[in-house]
Amino acid sequence: MYHLELKIPPVILVLLFGVIMWASSTFLPLVPLNDLLSLSIFILLVTIGAVLTIVGVVAFKRAQTTVNPIKPETSSVLVNTGIYRLTRNPMYVGMALTLTGWAFFLHNPLSLIFVVAFIVYMTYFQIKPEEKMLKALFKQQYVEYCAKVKRWI
Repeated sequence: MYHLELKIPPVILVLLFGVIMWASSTFLPLVPLNDLLSLSIFILLVTIGAVLTIVGVVAFKRAQTTVNPIKPETSSVLVNTGIYRLTRNPMYVGMALTLTGWAFFLHNPLSLIFVVAFIVYMTYFQIKPEEKMLKALFKQQYVEYCAKVKRWI
């Protein structure tokens, strides 16, 4: 299982899960939702997701540290201000919200199972390996940060 750690960029995973959700919606029964309501929820969640992701990236850029999720060991600064006071992974929360919005757009709440699968995959194969490296880099400072701020929300 360790061969999957830090191997697939999260953006690629979002696209992959989005395609899987779309494909599954052709096989799974659709739930009749009001089109305007479905579209509104989609737009709201994707907008919030995009804002969280962008704010997270901007915070890393301002701190002049890497945003490369495949090489967290190249982090030069522990970013723990701004949005990072609320969640340790705003970019990944944003991606999960985007997939949730996509499920509403597809009119298929059963595709929310794939959002859960995305969260589980990200936790075990992306976030936990990142945390291990960040703890090695930033030691007690990172331990204290983790005690104050939740992994997701």
